[in-house]
Amino acid sequence: MPRFYLPPHRWLLSEPQLDDLDAHHAAHVLRCEVGDSIVIFDGKGTEALATIINLKKKGGLQAVLSVGVPKKTLPSSCPITLAQAIPKAKNMDLIIQKAVELGASRVIPLLTERTIVRCDNQDDALQKQERWKQIAIEACKQSGQNWLPQVEKPCSLPEFLKMLGQPDHLLLIACLENKKHSLKEILKIFPAPQAVTIMIGPEGDFTPKEYAAAKEVGFHSIDLGPIILRAETAAFYSLSVLSHELNHQ
Repeated sequence: MPRFYLPPHRWLLSEPQLDDLDAHHAAHVLRCEVGDSIVIFDGKGTEALATIINLKKKGGLQAVLSVGVPKKTLPSSCPITLAQAIPKAKNMDLIIQKAVELGASRVIPLLTERTIVRCDNQDDALQKQERWKQIAIEACKQSGQNWLPQVEKPCSLPEFLKMLGQPDHLLLIACLENKKHSLKEILKIFPAPQAVTIMIGPEGDFTPKEYAAAKEVGFHSIDLGPIILRAETAAFYSLSVLSHELNHQ
């Protein structure tokens, strides 16, 4: 059954309706008609069956809904934040998509010393953020995920490190240096964190200066195995292990 994102504030309207793009997609791509059922979700864990009760043109196509009884999906018991140095090409798009599927609660795109992708100004950063937010919504639609992760605006590593301040968070940084624990070992040392932040570097890894800055605020180095992984593979692997170990007990 088709799934559509309906932000929480729209559920409170007397006539909830899909946004213009979704209404067009429902009517002209999926060929939905009045009386057809769809699934809507709010990105905060709630979904419901809805019936299209009107398709009307009023300054654009409008799909008016009758919403059924909402069902709630519980959030992750241990929220996972992915702080990902932006890889080249469109690999960040794929990382956002898979982060949704693997249950990340938050994604923070990082601009590091060796990051090839750059944000020329605030408008550029906001455009990237909006694009990735839309990719996250589409991934929720396709995967059945009812929790939409928070996708932050790209920021520098120093800006990101200043955001941190929760002492109950387990802070992890994947690295290629020698002194480090495996993910399995680190989760034995810290068996029940309230939340986890995992930081993944760009092509070429973090610089020694960046490693030192991360460790200074409490990050623990982890090893992802003997094979050097691509940035996106490292993100998928880390999220898969953390999600399985911390949220599927």
